[in-house]
Amino acid sequence: MTEKNVWLITGAGRGLGVDIAKAALAAGHAVVGTARDAAAVTAAVGEHQDLLAVDLDVTDPAAAQAAVAAAVQRFGRLDVVVNNAGSFQAGFFEEMTPEAFRSQIETTLFGPVNVTRAALPQLRAQRSGLVMTISSTAGIASPVEFTSAYAASKFGVEGFMEALAPEVAPFGITTMLVEPGFFRTELLSPQSTQYAAPSIEDYAERARQTLEAWKGMDGTQGGDPAKLARALVRLVALDEPPARFAAGADAVALFEQKANLLLTQAAAHRDLSVSLAHDDA
Repeated sequence: MTEKNVWLITGAGRGLGVDIAKAALAAGHAVVGTARDAAAVTAAVGEHQDLLAVDLDVTDPAAAQAAVAAAVQRFGRLDVVVNNAGSFQAGFFEEMTPEAFRSQIETTLFGPVNVTRAALPQLRAQRSGLVMTISSTAGIASPVEFTSAYAASKFGVEGFMEALAPEVAPFGITTMLVEPGFFRTELLSPQSTQYAAPSIEDYAERARQTLEAWKGMDGTQGGDPAKLARALVRLVALDEPPARFAAGADAVALFEQKANLLLTQAAAHRDLSVSLAHDDA
């Protein structure tokens, strides 16, 4: 990568995307900040000679291609793609409408798919680039209620990026997954979170308690998104950025718990597991 990189950041009109854009600009990079309304990017990040604000709905493949084209037209290249735009469809699976579940997948799985697909031809032509995707600890383990749709999308994006990595590595392109724990972003704000309407009596009391807990968490999360943004800029500058980055002490703890759980599950029925080959194999 060049010393001054060109970053394309989705969801740069609010939340973590704003912090990433500011951190990249402060480090001397150029930023193409995208949002459904580009004016939100300029309002949140501020005017800057190295900032280009672009309209982008990540669920629209044509809009993703247009955003990449705008980046290359303005800055001549594209170095870092940050799939950050997100939303949260919260609620018990049975109470969530099929439309709400699909909306989650469209935004936080197919959004990165669309943007990455649009960016790869440019990165291949350069024989360089990094595709960073903001996942979640919910993509590693999701033992909490109300997260079935969100976790499905994040587990999906984890598999997508992991499987994409060896396909694009020969072209000098790397991928990085970022799994934040609880950060004081706007994910739990009314602008980003939609809750399923209670409809099943069996879930009623748990839904009330869980809804109260989630809403009470908004604005009190321990993680500092500005610190995370600066950390991401540091990681991108490494000769070998990590394939995964556990963001926050809670994320590190969850990684360790999941790794230990998988080892325990692998060992639990080892004799049966390894006995399943053909006799002549």
